[in-house]
Amino acid sequence: MDLIHDRDNFSMDEIKILLDALKDPDEEVRADATQALWQIWFSQKGAVGLHTLQRAQVLLESGQALEAESVLSELLEHQPDFAEAWNRRAVLYFVQQQYRRAIADCEKVLELNPIHFGALHGLGLCYAAIGDYRDAIAAFRQALEIQPYAIENQRLILECTAKLS
Repeated sequence: MDLIHDRDNFSMDEIKILLDALKDPDEEVRADATQALWQIWFSQKGAVGLHTLQRAQVLLESGQALEAESVLSELLEHQPDFAEAWNRRAVLYFVQQQYRRAIADCEKVLELNPIHFGALHGLGLCYAAIGDYRDAIAAFRQALEIQPYAIENQRLILECTAKLS
């Protein structure tokens, strides 16, 4: 099933098809849909936006977190509606254990893109990290509404529920 197209503009109908595919019993269909959605999100601002996200990731992976944060923050100043840039900065903050800042960026992602299952998962991880297990469970459940077969979110709900009792 070819869900990924060689273009950057996707219609709402095509997004709906991909979201429906996330609920398909066939693991390959779900994987293709997941990959296509990530491609759409990363490519939202074209080649320049994608390149900037990649540059920030390389900086982060090479231990230059401050530089990566600077690249992402500058990108967000110029492209405040670039949901994936907010998400990438949230990831950076999470890795640095700056959970409150990561939560704020995840919330911005979800304001711009309410179906961003990655941001919902990240939000849950942040809430779990600060011991707010109820909000973590809520975020993981929202992510599961979009990706019901995401076993990692199911496992994290169980872990957080156990910590509440």
